[in-house]
Parts: sequence; C-alpha cells; structure tokens
Amino acid sequence: MIIRRATTKDVKEIATCMMLAMEEIVYKFIGENSTEKALHFLELLIVQKNNQYSYENCWVMEDNKKVIATVNIYNGADLEKLRTPVALLIKTMFNQELIYEEETQSGEYYIDCIGVNPNYQGKGIGSKMLQFLIDEYIHKKNETLGL
Repeated sequence: MIIRRATTKDVKEIATCMMLAMEEIVYKFIGENSTEKALHFLELLIVQKNNQYSYENCWVMEDNKKVIATVNIYNGADLEKLRTPVALLIKTMFNQELIYEEETQSGEYYIDCIGVNPNYQGKGIGSKMLQFLIDEYIHKKNETLGL
C-alpha cells in the first residue's frame, strides 16, 4: 500500500470515499438525497483546481494500483477562498445557498474528511492515513493539524 497525492484520474474513487464520510452534508448542500447527483456534484469539484474538495487537497491510499481510501486536507487560512467555488456550484446546479459552520481557521491544516472503501474498513487504513498526515504535516512541515 502506498499513500500519494491525488490526481484527476482518481476522481471517481475520491468522490465515492468522500461520500462515505460526508453523505449527509453533501445531501444538505444539494438539497436532496440523490446519491447519483451528490457523486456528480463531488466529481465536478474534485476535478477542478482551487476549491476545498479539489484533488489538489487530497491524498489517496492505493492497494495494487486501486484507490482504497482518501483524505481531504487544506490550509485553514484558505477556507473562504476555497469555499467560494463550492458555493457557486451549489447555487448554479441546485439553486441552494451554502450553509456551513466555520470548521477551521488560520494556523492549521484542516482534515476535512477521511473515507475508506467498505471492503477495506476495519483494517487500520484510516489510522494509517492519520499517521501519515501527522508525519507529513506535523513532523516534516512543523504545521498544526485540525480535525
């Protein structure tokens, strides 16, 4: 198993893993309980740059070249800038206003969500992802993590 930065080729797997972690939130964002529409919405955001759910802000874990888990993390100082495209897409596609709470702040990297493929759950994958983030952001970069 390896952990690497996500690419646009990982979009479908990232969206599926994100839905596991934030299904209710995405349904609230789009104003309906449609898995198909929610996944499409996430895929559109993930493939784009410069938003909080972009592939640029994701790490993935692979097992035999298959993405089995993802984590979405970004600099809390950038939250407002990263949320703007999310709010715009919600308004454009679903005529909804983005309602959210301030979940992070300047001075920390925020772990927004971690999702593990159900076939790999219960095997310590989420813990390995968290340990990777601790090593990468705290030990290597001397940053603060928020969850």
